[in-house]
Amino acid sequence: MIRALLAVALALSAAAASADGWPEHSIKLIVPSAAGGSVDRLARSLGDRLSKRLGQPVVVENRAGAGGAIATEGVATSKPDGYTLLLGTIAGLATNVSLEHLRYDPLKDFAPISLVATQDFVLCVGPQVPANSVQDVLAMARAKPRSVAYASAGRGTGSHLSGELLGQMAKVQLLHVPYKGMSQATTDVVGGQVPIVFSSLASAQALVAANKLKALAVTGRKRAPMFPGVPTLAESGVKGYESSTWYGLVAPAATPAPVLRKLGEEVRAILKDRDLQKTLDDEGIVLVGSDAQGFHDFMKHEIDKWRTVARSAGLKAE
Repeated sequence: MIRALLAVALALSAAAASADGWPEHSIKLIVPSAAGGSVDRLARSLGDRLSKRLGQPVVVENRAGAGGAIATEGVATSKPDGYTLLLGTIAGLATNVSLEHLRYDPLKDFAPISLVATQDFVLCVGPQVPANSVQDVLAMARAKPRSVAYASAGRGTGSHLSGELLGQMAKVQLLHVPYKGMSQATTDVVGGQVPIVFSSLASAQALVAANKLKALAVTGRKRAPMFPGVPTLAESGVKGYESSTWYGLVAPAATPAPVLRKLGEEVRAILKDRDLQKTLDDEGIVLVGSDAQGFHDFMKHEIDKWRTVARSAGLKAE
């Protein structure tokens, strides 16, 4: 018994010692997308500030592919020493659980650090569409089931699942038209090929200002600062509706607890910076900064929520 207690004490002492010296060299922050997008910009802003606070370089590494699964799996199998982190997305940490044959478990193979940010969508229609409200869209869909189409950035993306959720909650049948990215989807709605799109806020802002799209509702719990005059879907009659993409910081499971605590404290301090928030306002990104347990509970809720939506829509893992 004494030997066992001594072993535990030594292990805890070693972990504390390693945390005291951490970080001793650069840290990799893996991003599951190509350079230049919203998540990449968020990662570089976070990495720069984290580097200054920790006194070591934080190197952002982009690993695009397979809806984020390649990067996410790579971090899951990395050495749990605090030197490889992932700025994960809703796809890699939640929705892909139902849509892909994953070789990792988001809740078991990662140590959550913090929910970093959320980003809403905006439901838009083309200028030629005879709808000026969400209820107008729903009336069109009820009149002709599965004839009213909506464009998305691709199967399993937030813009796709936002439409599936709307259809299920409003009890209408919408026709999903997947594209290879938000730009293509939005272009075809502007051109009249498809009437509806769940667009990113940043992609829609200039088009709405130029009257090339009509913004009918935002998908988040609150109105978006970029579209203050546009109601939420819940305000538009779909009570309880909420759909946002999100980004969270995780490390491989078994990363020493003292390292995780230090990371969590530093990240939450960074996310309180109003100047950082201002630099990301034009992307529609809203900084959060939860604790580890809060992020774990959030991920579990999101996995369960989107699994239910996927099953109801008949979506299966590919």
